[in-house]
Amino acid sequence: MDLGILLAMMLIFIGSFVQSSIGFGLAIVTAPILFQISPDYVPAPITTVALFLSLINANRHKATISLNGLWMAFLGRVPGSIAGGFLLYWVDANQLSLWLGVMVLLAVGISLLPIRIQPNPNRMMIAGFFSGFFGTSSGIGGPPIALLLQHQEANLIRANLSAFFVVSSLLSLAVQVPIGYMSLHHFYLSLPLLPASFLGYRAAMHYIDRIPRKTVRLASLAICFVSGMTAIISALHE
Repeated sequence: MDLGILLAMMLIFIGSFVQSSIGFGLAIVTAPILFQISPDYVPAPITTVALFLSLINANRHKATISLNGLWMAFLGRVPGSIAGGFLLYWVDANQLSLWLGVMVLLAVGISLLPIRIQPNPNRMMIAGFFSGFFGTSSGIGGPPIALLLQHQEANLIRANLSAFFVVSSLLSLAVQVPIGYMSLHHFYLSLPLLPASFLGYRAAMHYIDRIPRKTVRLASLAICFVSGMTAIISALHE
């Protein structure tokens, strides 16, 4: 098997472990480095993996899912996804690498904010818009919603984020198809990543009660920072 595919599978394993542990993080951890392996991995294949993983996690936590607070986020997600599609249509690969790096560092910064923002309908709609914009253009749609939900009980966070990501991923893929970012080629690229994602999920379920959530979060943020800087440096040196 090609070394690039093996590295991509390893990254997806780590990202899936993180997302299954804390509720989000798959794309933040993996997207910038996957892009360096091959620009074709971002955003459609990573969105496909996110859909697959979110379906698994949503099914596991289905008893805890509460959609009442998510409808406004879904509503904002639609125009955000379309806006993200327009951005994808206009940027080249080098600009996309820079965009990925900036988005990851921004996500790290948001995750470290000590502020507590209470979710309300207007904030959920705004977060849904930016989740759609970032998610469709870079695959990184989790942080805006996670910022609002981060103070909920852990299982509720995982459940609601998984449900949101299922719908979000479908919307992003629907936008990526007509602009050429999701084709059979991209689908085939996704296939080896799915077993790696499932193994990451299984590992997270095995260790979820043994590793402190804070430890997983801080380790993932460190990986995110390195991957974000890698994407930015790569773009600036082109």
